[in-house]
Amino acid sequence: MSLTVSRINPQSAELALLFERHTADMHADTPPESIHMMDASELDVPEVAFFVMRDGARPVAMGAFKVIEAGHAEIKSMHVLIEERGRGLSRLMLDHLLAEAKAAGVARLSLETGSQAMFLPARRLYEKAGFTECPPFADYRLDPMSVYMTKVLA
Repeated sequence: MSLTVSRINPQSAELALLFERHTADMHADTPPESIHMMDASELDVPEVAFFVMRDGARPVAMGAFKVIEAGHAEIKSMHVLIEERGRGLSRLMLDHLLAEAKAAGVARLSLETGSQAMFLPARRLYEKAGFTECPPFADYRLDPMSVYMTKVLA
C-alpha cells in the first residue's frame, strides 16, 4: 500500500480508533493532572494544523502542531497505531510536521512528552530529529512526569 499524509478535520469519524488508542496510551501510565493531550474538538481550531497518515485508505497515524505565539508552535497528538509501529511512520509524520510548520512560518517547534519509560522511543525520535530538552514553555510548569523539548527550524 502507499502512504499519504493530508490535512484533515480532527473530528472526522474515521479517526475514532486513533483517538481512542492515543487517549488510552496517555492514561495508561500518567496521572490525570500530568496529561496534556488535546481531544478532537480542541484540535479543531484555527491555530492547529492536524494531519492524518493513511496506508491506502486506512488511517494509521496522526499528528498536529498548534501555534502558541508568533513563530512558535507545539507538536500535539503524535500517535501511530501500535500494530503499525516499527515501520518508520513516526519519523515520517514528524518530518511532515516539521516541513509544514516551517512552511507556515514557524521558527521554533516545541513539545511536551512523558518522562516515563513508555515514552523513551518518542524522546529518542525527537532527539534524532534535532530536538533538545528545554524548560517548560507556554502554560506548562515543571512536572516530574514531563519532558519539554524544542527545535529551531532552519
